Amino acid sequence: MGQHHARVYANLPGCELVGVVDAEPERRGQIADKFETTAYERVDQLLDAGVDAVSVAVPTTAHRAAAEPLLKAGVACLIEKPLAGDVETAKAIKDLAESTGTVLMVGHIERFNPVMRAMQKAAATGQPIIPRFMQVVRVSPMTFRSVDVGVVLDMMIHDIDVVLMMMGGREPDFIRAAGVAVITEHEDLCNAWLEFNTQNGRCVANITASRLALKTERVTRITGENAYIKIDYAAKKGNMIRRIANEIQMREVREQIKMGADLTNLKWGELVNIEELIVDDAEPIVAELEAFLHAVRTGERPAIDAEAGFANVRTAQRIVEAIKRAM
Repeated sequence: MGQHHARVYANLPGCELVGVVDAEPERRGQIADKFETTAYERVDQLLDAGVDAVSVAVPTTAHRAAAEPLLKAGVACLIEKPLAGDVETAKAIKDLAESTGTVLMVGHIERFNPVMRAMQKAAATGQPIIPRFMQVVRVSPMTFRSVDVGVVLDMMIHDIDVVLMMMGGREPDFIRAAGVAVITEHEDLCNAWLEFNTQNGRCVANITASRLALKTERVTRITGENAYIKIDYAAKKGNMIRRIANEIQMREVREQIKMGADLTNLKWGELVNIEELIVDDAEPIVAELEAFLHAVRTGERPAIDAEAGFANVRTAQRIVEAIKRAM
């Protein structure tokens, strides 16, 4: 991911790419040459060069070591998801950012996927959604990246972030999960059942993640009191069915069922009013880094701050612990 961050920084107006840090000489040289910047071996060299904001795109297990000197120096950090590989380390990073007053944003890039932004924009109009059931599937073939962590922290963490966002930042009250390690020493596939007890009633999220699939699928379905939403991240499309837009048809169908009418020839798809989400073609990482730099410049709280990143890691760890209990 680091080279993509470098590319965006190098091309963003009002932004200067000071340098790239990589332990591997050939790689840092290639990226620095490609984006006409300076290659550094260590973080302290980058600090000496003078920077205001940095993306930390290293393996999850190295996040703390890379971010600590930056945060202590007051340099704003965007740390790629997840914030850390365990709760203790995530809390240490969060506490350091808060104690130094340094901007910290976690790179949960699905928040900036055009279809997700389109869903949020559509959901902001009309009646509140009030989620009751969320069904999430994120599967793909093994890429052999991020094998230092399991599929929960590698892939499911994206959907944990979205689910917790839909629940207003609230963490689940109950978790049940099952997972299997096949290729790595960590779980390579997992199904998690999350329950939230809110003032509006109970909501359940069923999340499946696998890095052993033969195809890629990233789909989320949200059933709420006032709407149903489907978003397909890969296809960058989605739709919404609003309760209020279908109330008359549903009332008529219910009445006909009560009267014993034969509705077998009724086409359900033609009966329902489906609203296609209006999706733009903006690149998610560009929107993400623009949001990060906006927080740096203005001092506003980032879209996914340290607290949100910490909650995601804590929920992920609870899922992994639930897997172990089920074995």
